[in-house]
Amino acid sequence: MNHTQLRSFHAVAAEGGFTAASRVLGVGQPTITSQVRALEEHFGVELFHRRGRRVELTDTGRILHALTTRIMSLEAEVEEMLNASGGFHIGHLKVGAVGPYHVTEMLAAFTARYPGLGLSVTVGNSQDVLNKLLAFEVDVAVLAHTAHDPRLYTVPYSRHPVLAFVNRDHPWAGRRSVRIEELADQPLIVREPGSTTRRALETALGNAGVTVNPVMEIGSREAVWAAVERGIGIGVVSDIEFVPHSNLHTLRISNADVHTVAHVVCLAERRGSRMVQAFLDVVGGLLAGEGKRSLRRRG
Repeated sequence: MNHTQLRSFHAVAAEGGFTAASRVLGVGQPTITSQVRALEEHFGVELFHRRGRRVELTDTGRILHALTTRIMSLEAEVEEMLNASGGFHIGHLKVGAVGPYHVTEMLAAFTARYPGLGLSVTVGNSQDVLNKLLAFEVDVAVLAHTAHDPRLYTVPYSRHPVLAFVNRDHPWAGRRSVRIEELADQPLIVREPGSTTRRALETALGNAGVTVNPVMEIGSREAVWAAVERGIGIGVVSDIEFVPHSNLHTLRISNADVHTVAHVVCLAERRGSRMVQAFLDVVGGLLAGEGKRSLRRRG
């Protein structure tokens, strides 16, 4: 076994095929194939199920992929450290976020301080982004929900109330607020189970003893807005995520504390990475600067 074989295996596993792996590594497909085959033959294991041009990891392959993901992450940190020895000017930070609203100002501040460093952003719901962080697919994450987990280092960043919103023709369109009990008789349009906004609403409903019957579940905030605009039902959204629209009207939930908290999260074992620490330092500067955003309502 050698590092080249592991690198080839990891690329095939990550890209889902030998052809895609060869493009990523800039190596001919026959070379990739022979390196993976040599790895399998040396240990007498099968790492992939071949399905024509596609491949699927075997159970052994999945375990090895989890390990090579960590190896490649550590290799990137070694490269980062060596590059940084001559000045912190080279590197690439991968950020996961639940949406652009929480992370944009962090990225702007990071780029202003480290203009030579590359950035890429992956957007998804909190559970999806957390899974990517735990799999070393992103370096830091900006999440709207975190559970206590010793594997994670977490910095609370900002607190945001959750609002209800309706179509402009809805009977509530002339109101400024709604009581949580009033939601029981209304057609609600909710996000997918991994959504933090949905989790916050369900917690508040449970605390108030209110039962609702969602009329629709949609895995996109934009699709929820479109459904509400067409009068299908009532939506809920974090205030920072709501984009003012002439056909939509927001309502504060007056008698319940429904909110989300944005957190900046990294793996505890990677907190010492210079790139990760640089991002955390930028976040700390934003928290200490104008606005004092930590756990405060905006607006």
